[in-house]
Amino acid sequence: MTGSVPPVPAPRRPLDPGAGARHWYEQALGWATAPGTPVRLVVGRRFDVLDVPAEAGRAALRHLGPHSPVAVQGDRMRLLVAAGSAEELPGLLEWLEWGAVGLDLVALGAGTLTDAPLPPEAGPAGGRPRTHGRPGSQGAAVWLRPPEPGREVEASLPTLSAVGGQGGTPDLVRVVDTAATQCHRIRLRRACAQPLAFS
Repeated sequence: MTGSVPPVPAPRRPLDPGAGARHWYEQALGWATAPGTPVRLVVGRRFDVLDVPAEAGRAALRHLGPHSPVAVQGDRMRLLVAAGSAEELPGLLEWLEWGAVGLDLVALGAGTLTDAPLPPEAGPAGGRPRTHGRPGSQGAAVWLRPPEPGREVEASLPTLSAVGGQGGTPDLVRVVDTAATQCHRIRLRRACAQPLAFS
């Protein structure tokens, strides 16, 4: 039996475990991602991020619209805010008289990246991601309020231009003031829990 041996296919690269997530962010939402694994979102184009302790973030949720995306990772909450808000934050904190206080409130803006939570439909067998306890408790970022494909995220994000406005856009001043107040309370509680040092 003389026949030609079929060519051996070239080895395939292993599938990128984040390929589905990257596709969801780039195609369904139109958000930029950075090359590499794990999938990371480019901040500053469509949104900025306020990274706060989860307790402070929970207090600020009441000032967000129902479609404002919010992610959780570990004991941190990431509130998506209007692009450019990170640049405004120092002046806003100064105006709210929080400028001189060391707060655990970080703003991520243009030129930064943030971990991309799994898309809501991702996870074992296409079901919801398993978080085993509270969201983000295992260290991976998860959506508490996921963005919705087909809905422009910008319209739901807190912005300074919403101050006193009637458009239904969340007011960044209220979000930041509430988060800063809670960050300060957490700081005071930790300071009071420290044993006094006597010399």
